[in-house]
Amino acid sequence: MTTEVRSLREFKMPDVGEGLTEAEILSWSVKPGDTVTDGQVVCEVETAKAAVELPIPFNGVVERLFFPEGATVDVGTVIISVAVAGEAGAAAPAAAAPVAAPAEAEPARREVLVGYGPRTGGTQRRARRTTTTTVVAPAPAPAPAAPAPAPVAAAPVAAAPVVLAQPTGDRPLAKPPVRKLAKDLGVDLRAVTPTGPDGVVTREDVHAHVAAAAAVAAPPAEPAAVAPVEPVVVATAGTGDVRVPIKGVRKATAQAMVASAFTAPHVTEFVQVDVTRTMKFVRRLKESGELGRDIRVSPLLLVAKALLTAIKRHPEINAQWDEAAQEIVIRGQVNLGIAAATPRGLIVPNIKDAGGRTLSGLAAALGELIDTARLGKTSPNDMQGGTVTITNVGVFGVDTGTPILNPGEAAILAFGAVRELPWVHKGKVVPRQVTTLALSFDHRLVDGELGSRVLADVAALLEHPKRLITWG
Repeated sequence: MTTEVRSLREFKMPDVGEGLTEAEILSWSVKPGDTVTDGQVVCEVETAKAAVELPIPFNGVVERLFFPEGATVDVGTVIISVAVAGEAGAAAPAAAAPVAAPAEAEPARREVLVGYGPRTGGTQRRARRTTTTTVVAPAPAPAPAAPAPAPVAAAPVAAAPVVLAQPTGDRPLAKPPVRKLAKDLGVDLRAVTPTGPDGVVTREDVHAHVAAAAAVAAPPAEPAAVAPVEPVVVATAGTGDVRVPIKGVRKATAQAMVASAFTAPHVTEFVQVDVTRTMKFVRRLKESGELGRDIRVSPLLLVAKALLTAIKRHPEINAQWDEAAQEIVIRGQVNLGIAAATPRGLIVPNIKDAGGRTLSGLAAALGELIDTARLGKTSPNDMQGGTVTITNVGVFGVDTGTPILNPGEAAILAFGAVRELPWVHKGKVVPRQVTTLALSFDHRLVDGELGSRVLADVAALLEHPKRLITWG
């Protein structure tokens, strides 16, 4: 006679990235009683670097969610337990089964985030006899699973509806940014007609579904409110104090900026530049489409290319201070960081080996980086290894600033607003397009001469963009 063995498996918050110790649970896509399969996404979490979907590494029935949405959980803490069913060969005495079950309950596989390997080194699992339940029953009898303990039924997250919770085997194909868009718009992906390759749901499919639903709706009363990517706290004058939790991206940014400001001696230099020719060059590239279809061209693209060209001429500025070895490390490639404002705060993803890209390749990488950052889907890898950064304060109408270095980097360039100003050009005062550049650098690595030469080169390239070809 065969027996069915059921035991509880616990899934812990995985190590979601280098140097990160905690993550916030943004949403659950399962609830107690749901059946889950190996690889199925059970929740989305936000780290200090990105929002990430977590897949469960085994099959079973959800018994308990240990934390509600919005909770911040340390890495290694149990977040969900699942009742796992197994098949035993022959019926064993009832008294002996509970003794053998704990030794067999933990397989070799460990919970890790997709894209990261398991942690090295052994871990010791403490005995939890009170949380492991073994039920022995004849195989032909389709008895239901043991009822969940009282705390399971009272879990606060069970009451929160999740639009995209999928039954086993019925999960539509879609990329994470598309899933996020559907969730924000309140769209069930199962109701969307896919048009992408191999039945993949695209962003256009989601928008088309929303438009079709709106067209067949009853006489419009008030437009449906679109949920924001993340709740935004708005302070209104005269309404009293507003407290905003310091966590996630904001917390990580604050810690990094304090560490940088009090570790690296900052120096900032400024220069005003006539960028009239650069602005004309940008318009020409847009109209001609010579960089490729669907490639966005902006002044930021040429600022990035100018900085990369200047670094190629002065590679010593692409350096890092190694305190432990008491060495200056001149980096072999330029990983160009671009400060991006997102609903979760300011982040600085970087383009790997930006200095080795053509102008069209740099434009494509820049557009992809910005789109991914705005969706909150920047991967931990894209946030690591930056060597120099550009912050575009001009998009806010700001002329310039004194940017603080990202930890581990030697320089950061602020690109200010482009304004029409009176300017001496060919001996006459005429209106020209002018911007202000500010370069902050670590004075341990970069002296005044090197910093000035780099900034002067960037200015010269933006004043005469044709030099991007001859100097590059």
